Amino acid sequence: MEEGTKTKRTVFIGGVGDDVDETALMAAFSTFGDIIEVQLPIAPTNPSQQASAKHRGFAFVTFSSSEDAQDAIDNMDLNELQGKVLKVNLARHTKAPVQGLGNRAVWESEEWLKEHVKPLSESGGVKIAGRQSRSVDDDGTMEE
Repeated sequence: MEEGTKTKRTVFIGGVGDDVDETALMAAFSTFGDIIEVQLPIAPTNPSQQASAKHRGFAFVTFSSSEDAQDAIDNMDLNELQGKVLKVNLARHTKAPVQGLGNRAVWESEEWLKEHVKPLSESGGVKIAGRQSRSVDDDGTMEE
């Protein structure tokens, strides 16, 4: 299945109350069409407290057709579910992280540095008021 097609059939549901589970979401949203999947992401917890794991306050519901997803958005956005007002809209694709960097800064990558950073001899150096400008040759010697 194409990822773009799945995105148009998946709705994001924000503002989900703590007492809402997959069953409650299935019951509330199944009136708009056939549901393929309900995801209620769990919040990261302390490993010693796994029994009290809570969801993160949002969910994703994937419908069998984009029309059903749009019906759910039109009818459930800003409506209430178990005492909480929901924000319902089309789910968006998250941007993929830069390959292989994880949580590292982009300039830590040799490829990024080669593409975006000039050698010091080409950059013109830094000029400080009242001092002569110095630059470094490619062989590493200083010039006035």
